[in-house]
Amino acid sequence: MNTGRLIACHECDLLQRETVLSAGATARCRRCGAMLYRSPPASVDRALAFTLAAIVLFAVANAFPIVGLSVNGTLVETTLFGAARVLYDDGVWPLAGLVFVTTLLMPLLDMVAVTYVLLPLRTGHIPRRPDIVLRVLRRVTPWGMIEVLILGMLVALVKLAAIATVVPGIAMLAFGGVMLLLAAAASAFDPHDIWTRIDVARSAAGAPAGQTGASARTAARAGLFVCHDCGLLSKPASHAHEGRCPRCGSPLHFRKPGSIARTWAFVIAAMVLYIPANMLPVMDTSSLFGAQTDTILSGVVYLWTSGSWPLAAIVFIASIAVPMLKIMALVFLVLTAQLHWRWLPERRTRIYRLVELVGRWSMLDIYVITILVALVQFNALATIKAGPGAIAFGAVVVLTMFAAMSFDPRLIWDAMEPDHE
Repeated sequence: MNTGRLIACHECDLLQRETVLSAGATARCRRCGAMLYRSPPASVDRALAFTLAAIVLFAVANAFPIVGLSVNGTLVETTLFGAARVLYDDGVWPLAGLVFVTTLLMPLLDMVAVTYVLLPLRTGHIPRRPDIVLRVLRRVTPWGMIEVLILGMLVALVKLAAIATVVPGIAMLAFGGVMLLLAAAASAFDPHDIWTRIDVARSAAGAPAGQTGASARTAARAGLFVCHDCGLLSKPASHAHEGRCPRCGSPLHFRKPGSIARTWAFVIAAMVLYIPANMLPVMDTSSLFGAQTDTILSGVVYLWTSGSWPLAAIVFIASIAVPMLKIMALVFLVLTAQLHWRWLPERRTRIYRLVELVGRWSMLDIYVITILVALVQFNALATIKAGPGAIAFGAVVVLTMFAAMSFDPRLIWDAMEPDHE
């Protein structure tokens, strides 16, 4: 590692110098506390082993049924792909696409990309075009939601147990293993170490250390671009406000283009859809005893009255409280950044991190609905179909995630610079 190389915090833009870390240590920004880089032990070996094992279990998980439902000798089973197919056949294709992308496509792309990069490095070679693969990996990782799917399965099992005999499948255990292995692989995988290895193999010169004076605290004030994909600092062309990273080819800007406007657009759209998401039915149930519609809140009430109050609390937090609080937090962040508030930037940065962390868990109810719709298909006895509220709720989750990705947390700290006094 080049211990004298300059780096910039991706959340507050503060310029700092790299230092050699002991195995297992983490370097954090001295101003906002964001993680800069880590030094996991045997990162390549461990991440590759965990990922290869996850690929094997992922294949098993998609080859066998997740769960079955037995009523009067009739057994209905479904795989995860089959559950998404039922939604598509029912005409709820936006929901089917969302489930397919977040539980099948994105996790698979994540595992394939990690394997593609690490396998050659393990044998002492550089993969072809690692820049493209690592950029793709950074963008697909937030959309893989296996851990949320597992929790959704557990909630669905509680509801199904009141209808018929539940028969857990091999795939449920396999998906649990995939969740644990992917978490272990993510903990071991270190993009900073990967780029360092690639730079050493290419005899790269590294970041332009020494191009800024002691008075420049941030990369922007020093006239340096920060690449969010590989972390490299680079000098733009004269009077240029955008460029390309010389190491990975990503577009470079001093700040995310149109961050405020795009964040407002996504947040306002999410606010509009939040109302029908909670007012319209997310499930329509037809049985011998008549028809019934359920909203998100009625599902929480059912879990509570049936004695599953821990799951009721989880569903309420993930599906009602989190989306609402996330919208409020995003409005607060974008408004204070737009008005250049100097108030408590550290706490506002922590709010931003929390918004990014918890947003994906709002998908819980979508996965519960998916499992119920796929299994409760007993024709004259009982059927469940997804309602319009489920589509609106899925859109709220996606829009709030896009809003968090569009917001540039460095705008919080720009107000602290002398130019804004």
